[in-house]
Amino acid sequence: MAAGRVIAGLCVALVLAGCDELRRRDRAPDGRPLEEFTAQQIFERGEYELSQKDPEEAAFFFGEIERLYPYSDWAKRALIMQAFAYHQDKDYENARSAAQRFIDFYPADDDAAYAQYLLALSYYDQIELVGRDQGLTFQALQALRAVIERYPDSEYARSAILKFDLAFDHLAGKEMEIGRYYLKRDHFGAAINRFRVVVEDFQTTSHTAEALHRLVEAYLSLGLVEEAQTAGAVLGYNYQSSDWYEDSYKLLTGQGLEPKVFDNNWLGQVYRQMVRGQWL
Repeated sequence: MAAGRVIAGLCVALVLAGCDELRRRDRAPDGRPLEEFTAQQIFERGEYELSQKDPEEAAFFFGEIERLYPYSDWAKRALIMQAFAYHQDKDYENARSAAQRFIDFYPADDDAAYAQYLLALSYYDQIELVGRDQGLTFQALQALRAVIERYPDSEYARSAILKFDLAFDHLAGKEMEIGRYYLKRDHFGAAINRFRVVVEDFQTTSHTAEALHRLVEAYLSLGLVEEAQTAGAVLGYNYQSSDWYEDSYKLLTGQGLEPKVFDNNWLGQVYRQMVRGQWL
């Protein structure tokens, strides 16, 4: 009997909680439906929910303005706030949807730059550890580039540039991780392909020096000494004070070799581009 009373009590509590949620969402505290309130009043309710650290609830009220007053100036303001609230709630898919609707409906509005920035953040903030799939990183780069190119004078452009560089570095880190994996298992050809991508496509990232050193290791393991020497030379010209160059220099000299450029390989072309500035 006691157990039955507890279960019954829990059921009643759940029903009451559901009713309270319905009142909280569809009606004001005094019981009136939202349709009886102005757009401004509902907007202020959304702002209040944000101040109470309840972005999910705030997004609901901002969305109600779009539903009840679809062509008003408040609807426009509510839409960008809804995108913000969804992002605060880490509901990135809905944040993207709301931000994209704002860009589509109000492309010339002053808040369009912020909408584009929120859209980019909805990808950027989901970038996982370097070992995970990098599809979101590519999407973040595209969205951040849109901020930089479409709104270069906006207050969000500088932040977008910084995040773009970090995301770009993230992609290079992915290539390096895979390359190291292959190198440790003596799959030298596969490792070289990954390190080559970093050297050719991600030269401005923090991973280039290590990629060149790993190329020295891989090429020496294959007996391709000219390629190894050229990689060491490129590394020396660009990162002579780094530990990576010191390690490569020891590897080469330990086999009676020295860093030296040979033009008959792809690294010779990299040397001409990176050191001499000869692109043709």
